[in-house]
Amino acid sequence: MQYHSSVDLWAERCQLAAMYRLLAHYRMTDLIDTHVSLKSATGHFYINNYGVPFEKMTASDMLLIDVDGNVIHKAKEDIEVNKAGFVIHSAIHEARKELTCVIHTHTTAGIAVSCQEKGLLPLSQHALKYYNRTSYHQYEGIAFCETERERLVADLGQNDVMILRNHGLIAAGRNIAEAFMNIIALERACQIQVQALGQGERLISPSKEVCEKTAAQFTGPAQDRIVQLGFNAALSLIADQKSEYEI
Repeated sequence: MQYHSSVDLWAERCQLAAMYRLLAHYRMTDLIDTHVSLKSATGHFYINNYGVPFEKMTASDMLLIDVDGNVIHKAKEDIEVNKAGFVIHSAIHEARKELTCVIHTHTTAGIAVSCQEKGLLPLSQHALKYYNRTSYHQYEGIAFCETERERLVADLGQNDVMILRNHGLIAAGRNIAEAFMNIIALERACQIQVQALGQGERLISPSKEVCEKTAAQFTGPAQDRIVQLGFNAALSLIADQKSEYEI
């Protein structure tokens, strides 16, 4: 295995801890449940210490594990892995090597849309980002069974976002900034849809041609800069917490 300095590996933990704090800032938490993972330069991935609220997550709460669930490194002795978190994230990291960060949420709007038969509708610009680019996975109960991993990654395919029926959302990215911007846009699209459906008015959608055009506009090199700018702006909102989560 290639050598990586402890400084570099600690920076990865700090980055993931910041992501947990951001999800708390944007109210995308479910007490101690749901999870975010980040692939390490070592080839393994970090996931959180189960039982710590996202608002209090620190770099020391990040546990490095492999895709088989073996503990590679932990900064604390009394640390626990969420079994469902391991099943979901290990499956995606193993199948989609390019996706370094995976986010799973249980938000009210996300679960509401996951229960709707037609899923995510092309009602807003946020939703059009994922037009014909959203995967769906049928609910099988709490994800404790490792045999579900094969079906989960088959359903995900080559998309970066997936709606878990009757359960919640998954968003991933080639880096932590991309994953964050994906979950923000997907969550906002779900919020808009729930609000729009509750108005009792007849809804309109753009033409299929415009939907596809818009989705394509969210791709390409220029978007990488926008994604990083957005993520940096979000990090500035929790700048006062930096000394807390980098421990």
